[in-house]
Amino acid sequence: MTDDRRWPHSPDPQTDVVIDAKGLRALAHPVRVQLIGLLRKNGPSTATKLAEQLGLNSGATSYHLRQLAASGFVAEDTERGNARDRWWKSVHQVTWWTDSSLAEEDPEAALGYLRSIVAAHTLVAQTALNAYETMTPEWRQAMDLSDMVLQLTPEEARALAGEMSAVVARYRRIDPGGPTPEGTDRVAVIVQVLPEPQAVDDDASEDRS
Repeated sequence: MTDDRRWPHSPDPQTDVVIDAKGLRALAHPVRVQLIGLLRKNGPSTATKLAEQLGLNSGATSYHLRQLAASGFVAEDTERGNARDRWWKSVHQVTWWTDSSLAEEDPEAALGYLRSIVAAHTLVAQTALNAYETMTPEWRQAMDLSDMVLQLTPEEARALAGEMSAVVARYRRIDPGGPTPEGTDRVAVIVQVLPEPQAVDDDASEDRS
């Protein structure tokens, strides 16, 4: 998810999609967000293969793929498909959320979408930790799980997120389904800038005293 008020670049019409109300509702399910993520990272696949990766049955995966196709996020890969297996591909590489009014118009769908994003992030972290024992020493040392609390204004928080995005963009060189550059491995970078509810409660308590 992105918001162009925070990021130093704009959606690319060739590769990106700007989410609308219909798309927001379509993505308000964690499985659909995870399916798009897999197709974007790994390239075209079948419902059966995707189901194996997510621990689901192919029937459920096929249903969610059809819903995503109806909303324009995925499409059938006719060059790979056959009478037995339908192949699916992601239509875009990045999803942008540029219309903040959507959260006001349909808060339930907006919250569902955000929860789907958090679930996808959690799955990425869990998958990495499950493979920790088999990682090389070099990758164990490179892995980082950090958190810190900052005292920021909303404007500063948006600026921070934008600056981090610019840094990450310099290293982005993934070709879905393409060859892996020698000496590299895929690295998941998850950026979360989250107001702390407890901090808000503390401020409110101080105001009441």
